Amino acid sequence: MSVTTITSQDQINKLSNGILVLNFWADWSKQCEQTNDVFQKLSQKYTSISFGQVEAEKVPDVTEKYTVLSVPFFVFIRGGVVVDQLEGVNIPALNEKIVKYNKEAPAATTPQAQTQAAPASATGNKAASLNGRLEKLINYAPVMLFMKGSPDQPQCGFSRKIVDLLNQEAIEFSSFNIFSDEEVRQGLKEYSNWPTYPQLYISGKLVGGLDIVKELAEAGELKEMVPATEKKVPLNERLTTLINSNPIMIFIKGAPGAPKCGFSGKLISLLEQEGVKFGSFDILSDEEVRQGLKTFSNWPTYPQVYANGKLVGGLDIIKELQEQGELKEALSV
Repeated sequence: MSVTTITSQDQINKLSNGILVLNFWADWSKQCEQTNDVFQKLSQKYTSISFGQVEAEKVPDVTEKYTVLSVPFFVFIRGGVVVDQLEGVNIPALNEKIVKYNKEAPAATTPQAQTQAAPASATGNKAASLNGRLEKLINYAPVMLFMKGSPDQPQCGFSRKIVDLLNQEAIEFSSFNIFSDEEVRQGLKEYSNWPTYPQLYISGKLVGGLDIVKELAEAGELKEMVPATEKKVPLNERLTTLINSNPIMIFIKGAPGAPKCGFSGKLISLLEQEGVKFGSFDILSDEEVRQGLKTFSNWPTYPQVYANGKLVGGLDIIKELQEQGELKEALSV
């Protein structure tokens, strides 16, 4: 079976009836050259699996949906649900996972079946670790919504309705896309004894799903449940302040000393080679900034580079300016 070049989520949906493996790559990454070749050979050997190749920077909506923070990055999908992931150049692990999913029958790969097959001690340790993760996520913000998709791109009608409801009530909230982590998606159902999504939490306690939240809003009780907070600075004002906080300002995933995606790491390396001094902001630290800056600057991906408060562009543009010897002039302060 040949590898399908993925350019949209619709293609992924059509290929996801069985098992689909996605390979996220970038043309500037030498590591991807090696994994792309291996990926092609595996696709010819294991014909019961569908293989898809995603050039990460060219399909940002797909890259964002699957929370790809670096390349190469592999996502395993069964029946439209993410069941496994693999980050980096690890050919033995990639081969092992593909062999596993090629051999296993669908009935043997459900989370329940995997849990029953695991040793009791291993299962207990895993459950404790997962519960710790869930507690941190639930308490990440005073109002926390677990939904399908993101507030600006909900992926089910119920999630869309609850986002609209919270916005109508002017309730500030953070969210988690349960499609991005199958372990969280399944674990939270058992943790909170609530089998469906979306789920809304306030002050670390489960409020309920759409029906209950809607009922509370209609009774005028929902907003009263939200803890009082200090008056918040408008988002556009925050973004303007951040953009102008340094003559050269970059918005990246991670920090300059510890980037959390290959694109951010490449940008930092390029700027340092040119001797450019810059300030930075980790967009993974603030979901409101991460989503809001895309709209504010009409630029859908990260990293983003600003000079004197104006958007210069992303990695591709900065790389092109460097190659043409025009970067320092474009970033002149």
